[in-house]
Amino acid sequence: MEFINTFLDFFLNLDVHLGGIIDTYQNWTYLILFLIIFAETGLVILPLLPGDSLLFAAGAFAGLGNLNLWLLYLILAAAAILGDTVNYWIGSYFGERIFKPDARILKTEYLERTHQFYEKYGGKAVVFARYVPIIRTLVPFVAGVGSMQYSRFIIYNVFGGIVWVVLFTTLGYFFGAFPAVEENFTLLILGIILVSILPAVIAYLRHRSAAKKEASQAPTSE
Repeated sequence: MEFINTFLDFFLNLDVHLGGIIDTYQNWTYLILFLIIFAETGLVILPLLPGDSLLFAAGAFAGLGNLNLWLLYLILAAAAILGDTVNYWIGSYFGERIFKPDARILKTEYLERTHQFYEKYGGKAVVFARYVPIIRTLVPFVAGVGSMQYSRFIIYNVFGGIVWVVLFTTLGYFFGAFPAVEENFTLLILGIILVSILPAVIAYLRHRSAAKKEASQAPTSE
């Protein structure tokens, strides 16, 4: 419970915590940001780390002059691309063996849902998944399980990683310093999180609705 509270506090107060990290660690902040983005995209056991919101917050601090925007582009894009690449090879090596139906994080249900996402969008799923938490972490793993050749995967990976980082960091750079944004930063971060997870929530509700419909239409044995 303490870990969850700490995690939520970091999530919802990125402006405070990232500002403290910059003040304390200065140029080492770039390495810390690199490691967080790499972990979220590259380690399949850490799908809930802040991604979109952290990029926005980093861009906001770049807009205030505390961080270098172009250095953020370079370092965070490298982290996103390298993270997906590592995740791909983890999937290629371990396959589906590390997912369990009753697991807390690596549930078979999540893997099956990601398979469906992947089958719907094909290679473009690697790009689209960047904008959906949890799916963002699992799609490269699924691609590595055997669905995509690496030479094809890396093209989508590089393109998707660069666009994702540049988009959210640039939005933070130009809009993060607005007084209205600064005064309501926590609400904005919540909004980014909600918008990010909305497609996954809709897909889940549709899946549940379809499952209930199938169950109600199934013939009953007498």
